Amino acid sequence: MRRKRHPKREILPDSKYSNPIVAVLINYVMWDGEKSVARKIVYDAFGVIAEKTKKDPVEVFDEAIKNTSPMLEVKSKRVGGANYQVPKQVKGDRRLTLALRWIIQAARARKGTQMSSKLAEELMQAAENSGSAVKKKEDTHRMAHANRAFAHFSW
Repeated sequence: MRRKRHPKREILPDSKYSNPIVAVLINYVMWDGEKSVARKIVYDAFGVIAEKTKKDPVEVFDEAIKNTSPMLEVKSKRVGGANYQVPKQVKGDRRLTLALRWIIQAARARKGTQMSSKLAEELMQAAENSGSAVKKKEDTHRMAHANRAFAHFSW
């Protein structure tokens, strides 16, 4: 018998922008429990965004999240000895998780400068619907559309 569902922890908004999604971003950027370093990276990145785009950095961040959030993904399902990539719709919290994960992975993969400027560049490109994180989303959608013949295996 399964245990009861674990209650979802509420993440408090960050101190500077009073936005809970920015607090989640800080938690994803954090490495080895060094939250103050992660907070400095994110706030510096937002400063670079405000300086370069002359817009509110939280609006640019929200636009980047919207542009990198996937609608569909593929899940592997075993049917009769064969594995099928079954397309599946992505629900709310997972969409945010994937978008933030892809943005941070793309920023970390960039060469050269410090993390705050790499994160700022990735967020600005994602807000303009370009960049590695948006390409990852498009690849995921393309994979889901290519495997839509197996949609009847969904659970």
